[in-house]
Amino acid sequence: MGDVRTGVAFFDLDKTIIAKSSTLAFARPLHKAGLLRRRTLLRAATAQAVYGMAGADQEKLDQLRDRLVSLTKGVEASRIRELVEETIDEVVAPLVYEEALDLMDEHRRAGREVVIMSISPEEVARPLASHLGVDHVIATRSTVDEEGCYAGELAFYASGTAKAEAIRRLAEEWRIDLDRCYAYSDSATDLPMLEAVGHPVAVNPDRALREVAAERGWPVAEFDSPVNLRSRLQTLARPAPLVSGTVVATAIAGAVTLWALKARQRAT
Repeated sequence: MGDVRTGVAFFDLDKTIIAKSSTLAFARPLHKAGLLRRRTLLRAATAQAVYGMAGADQEKLDQLRDRLVSLTKGVEASRIRELVEETIDEVVAPLVYEEALDLMDEHRRAGREVVIMSISPEEVARPLASHLGVDHVIATRSTVDEEGCYAGELAFYASGTAKAEAIRRLAEEWRIDLDRCYAYSDSATDLPMLEAVGHPVAVNPDRALREVAAERGWPVAEFDSPVNLRSRLQTLARPAPLVSGTVVATAIAGAVTLWALKARQRAT
């Protein structure tokens, strides 16, 4: 987008753009392809379930990360990427939130770059982002050995402060004021990411993030409308009229307010 960038919108992936863990969503196709043993699949699913019930503090995330990384040791990275690309329509299409797609489209119209940030591996996050028409991804990177297989170690872990540091580096590279940037996430573990920008939004927040958002007056959005991604992308492929940045900013604020009101109505 070159010199026309007016800001950046950073979107967390899991439970913000899609309705569940992107890594876990591809566990069954990986198992069917022989890339994950049944025992590995069950252990990963159990770890994810325990994490979901126990909360999203950093220590539990780190334990889950170490378990999953060790389970992928020896798996060919290229085969993971190929399988994700082959099965992405089947696996992810029913999980994408229409509200997230609307917001990404609105930010693009306002001249903002969209960046997806994910704790999931690049091999999962990049094909998914490409499917959504997003060019820029910050995701977890695993160390790959000389044979192209996972070494069971991480080169970069996209969580917590690492996301915030990546945001600051990117803003400096693109010469964009972070006060003009937006960030969307569901988890309190992403507080550093949300705090790094001028416009943080809590999306489908966990209890801890909801409390922080209430204390700080951050908007809270409830995304609850999964959409057929293929049909949606066909619709977006048609030219649409451009609108001003002011109109788009107003639309974004209105959308967030509407989702917040819907959430309150469901709670009463």
